[in-house]
Amino acid sequence: MGCGSCGTGKPNGCKSNGGCSTGGCNRLNVHDWLMNLPLSDADSGCKIVEITFGHGSRKDFYRNATLHQFEKGEYVTLEGVSGFDVGEVSLTGELVRIQMKKKGVDEFNPDIKKIIRRSSDKDLEMFHQNKAREREGLMKSREIARELNLQMKLTELEIQADGKKATFFYTADDRVDFRELIKRYAGEFRVKVEMRQIGIRQEAGKVGGIGSCGRELCCSTWLTDFKSVTTTAARYQNLSINQTKLSGQCGRLKCCLNFELDTYLDALQQFPENADTLDTAKGMANLIKKDIFKNLMWYVLPESNKQYPLTIQRVKEIKRLNYKGEKVEELMPVDLAAAKLAEVDHGFVDVVGQISLKTLEKDSRRRRDQQENDRRNTGNDRQQRPPQQGGGGNNNPNQQRGGGQQGQQQRPPQQQQRPPQQRPPQDRPPQQGSGGNNPNQQRNQQQRPPFNRPPQQRPPQDRPPQDRPPQGKPPQQKPPDDRPPLDKK
Repeated sequence: MGCGSCGTGKPNGCKSNGGCSTGGCNRLNVHDWLMNLPLSDADSGCKIVEITFGHGSRKDFYRNATLHQFEKGEYVTLEGVSGFDVGEVSLTGELVRIQMKKKGVDEFNPDIKKIIRRSSDKDLEMFHQNKAREREGLMKSREIARELNLQMKLTELEIQADGKKATFFYTADDRVDFRELIKRYAGEFRVKVEMRQIGIRQEAGKVGGIGSCGRELCCSTWLTDFKSVTTTAARYQNLSINQTKLSGQCGRLKCCLNFELDTYLDALQQFPENADTLDTAKGMANLIKKDIFKNLMWYVLPESNKQYPLTIQRVKEIKRLNYKGEKVEELMPVDLAAAKLAEVDHGFVDVVGQISLKTLEKDSRRRRDQQENDRRNTGNDRQQRPPQQGGGGNNNPNQQRGGGQQGQQQRPPQQQQRPPQQRPPQDRPPQQGSGGNNPNQQRNQQQRPPFNRPPQQRPPQDRPPQDRPPQGKPPQQKPPDDRPPLDKK
């Protein structure tokens, strides 16, 4: 309940030590949304101020007969019973007039008590001293009531600021004889005793607590007028009549059952009336529940536990046929399984996976092999291009990009320009890879100058494979068993 906008500058709320604009330190607080509204006539403004006692435990209206303008959170001295009392200002201005009209209090009633002055230091000192007596006095008063065997439960004790009056709040189911009890209290506390009976719901609001919803009780934070709650509200909302779940901290039905009751009643207006039973060929179908969110009505047939969800239109159609004396053969229920999406159970899914070094090594090796093949294919394409002028091997960038082993096997320029030996082709030693698959040999053969001998009148098919000129497409390599024997010299 801490707030950071306190006049005292404390970080955890004002704790009733100063003005707090959020009102987090007070129960049953009302935000003054008309506080900054300018008034055209100051004399016509509301002269009634709402005062709270016991941190919001009790509120009352007092007339401001002084010339002071009080702010929210200030302590003021009020008229009391045979003395004075001290309270905290909780609401001022025009909003007080709205609150008085809501509670049925006449603004011009002469019985309304007045504000005497702004509380002085002496008034506040006496006020805190008497407030410190309340806890011990409540325990003592409960002991006295137990000794007298009175069927009552004391909830709260409120002592007036000047210590001349004490108000005892209690709850009881039957009438209680207070004649002996008041004498004991007056002699024990030396004050004027007032006994005030409250309801069980008001008791829960004074004590406070946490509800089943996880929030503070509505009766201790904002709910002021309590309406009767019945089990009919639970039936309209299709809630199970479970006393444990429907009861609040006070032991009565929860007030929140009435909060959404109007919404349910508005939604139920479109459902057909007198549709508790439907006459069918299999028997009389009885209504068991209504689903206002899906607009379905659930029926069950005799001698069967199966439930049939029907739409509102289908129920109206069956009722119209029953009025004519006809019975329907089938109810034609709604297939909820088809409308509902199938939920797939994926089970355990390993989103991280397992990392293996062998897998990474295989991937990297496969990637390197793919890059090497791409590089070789690129070098072969460049080697098949016609040589440029000034065909120096080191000055040609295309030849230098051959890469790998092919670049190392290239001959230097002076070796490529050397004239070949005058040696018959059949006496030449056989070269490795003589199938014409070596691109370096094809390139060297293309760059060599022609022989100084007359061309032989020999058909191309009779020539040995070593003397054949390179074709546009290199011949395919034959298997080893089909190759001719090689000369070993």
